[in-house]
Amino acid sequence: MARFIFITGGVVSSLGKGLASAALGALLQARGYSVRLRKLDPYLNVDPGTMSPFEHGEVFVTDDGAETDLDLGHYERFTGVAARHTDSVSSGRIYSTVLEKERRGDYLGKTIQVIPHVTNEIKDFLSIGEDEVDFMLCEIGGTVGDIEGLPFFEAIRQFSQDKPRGQCIFMHLTLLPYIAASGELKTKPTQHSVKELRSIGIAPDVLVCRSEGPIPLKEREKLALFCNVRPDSVIAAQDLKSIYEAPLAYHKEGLDQAVLDAFGISPAPKPKLERWDDVSDRVFNPEGEVKVAIVGKYTQLEDAYKSIAEALTHGGMANRVKVKVEWVDAELFEKEDAAPHLEGFHAILVPGGFGERGTEGKIKAAQFARERKVPYLGICLGMQMAVIEAARNLANLGDAGSEEFDHEAGAKRFTPVVYHLKEWVQGNHKVRRKVDDNKGGTMRLGAYNAVLTEGSKVAEVYGQTAIEERHRHRYEVDIKYREQLEDCGLIFSGMSPDGRLPEIVEHKDHPWFIGVQFHPELKSKPFDPHPLFRDFVRAAKDVSRLV
Repeated sequence: MARFIFITGGVVSSLGKGLASAALGALLQARGYSVRLRKLDPYLNVDPGTMSPFEHGEVFVTDDGAETDLDLGHYERFTGVAARHTDSVSSGRIYSTVLEKERRGDYLGKTIQVIPHVTNEIKDFLSIGEDEVDFMLCEIGGTVGDIEGLPFFEAIRQFSQDKPRGQCIFMHLTLLPYIAASGELKTKPTQHSVKELRSIGIAPDVLVCRSEGPIPLKEREKLALFCNVRPDSVIAAQDLKSIYEAPLAYHKEGLDQAVLDAFGISPAPKPKLERWDDVSDRVFNPEGEVKVAIVGKYTQLEDAYKSIAEALTHGGMANRVKVKVEWVDAELFEKEDAAPHLEGFHAILVPGGFGERGTEGKIKAAQFARERKVPYLGICLGMQMAVIEAARNLANLGDAGSEEFDHEAGAKRFTPVVYHLKEWVQGNHKVRRKVDDNKGGTMRLGAYNAVLTEGSKVAEVYGQTAIEERHRHRYEVDIKYREQLEDCGLIFSGMSPDGRLPEIVEHKDHPWFIGVQFHPELKSKPFDPHPLFRDFVRAAKDVSRLV
């Protein structure tokens, strides 16, 4: 039966609970334990699928089709454990489930209350798969004191009491602000945060304190005394140059040992950290640099493309180069020449997105990359824009467009090279969707298979012709234009197993131009870079040598 580690936060949000959880999971793995990580989010959205990237950052998609918080991406990248839909839950989903049960009469006429009905639903969620791993790490979103989070804090308090003594511990992450004027590291905000946590019945066993620099012994002792934790369980979490330093940095501070001590596990297995030594070496000892432009519409918030940025880093590590990413707003050159904005880059990546804003700029970016022979990777919408560019400029379909941007006009005003997908096969059954269906959870989501053409560029990159990748989209390239486009050099080199849905396109007379309908960035890891990103960065590296 799993031991549970509940990770909470205080003082301010965005301190890095997800990263700390992922790093701790990696350290426990290094000691030979199996782990699973989960995220409990207090917001009332059922999931982040309909939330703006400016509000919430990217949406991370699991193999089984769940739209989840981006922290699950950290969990996967650091542990290699594929996330599932049972690893992410929100207040919205919990309340929806409780209300559905009430409508069915499952509660036999009882008055429905937060305690016990909502808290019991949360505890049932926590119990899923508890026999599968040695440690279950559960991160609670937000900060202690948030009104939305109170049912989750109450639920984990109850859960820890339901389990045998010593099976659950609490790790609390806080901020130690540095006041430059007085030259002091202030512990009072952390003391108040722990006081708030203890007032709802939870006492932290491990205290992780974010700070700009080292925590002096005097402040550590003060925190231990006033927060009622052992001195060696006060862990410093200093700012890092790379997130991939985190496992080694936390190990050096004694986080994994403090956690095992809290569980009374002694003697603890020695960690094998060779994997993270190699990752750190590749991050900090590159043998060159490449410049990659990400041409998108959410460039003001880097978290909107978090997995893409990390996958490019992984590709750089595989090639022993530093990938310098520059975020280019696609709207900047929708009505002007793209060249001044894109010259000087060794490669161009156009990511996914929704809506018409910025699409003409993305089409121009694809045209620039095709004509200038610059390595190009188009992901989801980035692939569709590359197809529209080829249709307009190579296949004499000057009015080529997408139903996503004008599905009422249909073919009267433009040629719908990209159309709204209304039916597809998922597993052993057909899925049907309408344009006016609810937006949440109605896309083509999760892992689907694809068959690659023998001898194609992507088959060479993957080293095989059968692949499985994660999707998140509701529009597809129309197969009926395949012959026209292939006659012009845009090859459909990856298809769904039934041959109906294009998965990958590539320009045959280009050094490296690939568009994919899926999201390869979601499966990339620092110790196992995704083949597409590894080869994309290699192609950029080849260009950099020629400059």
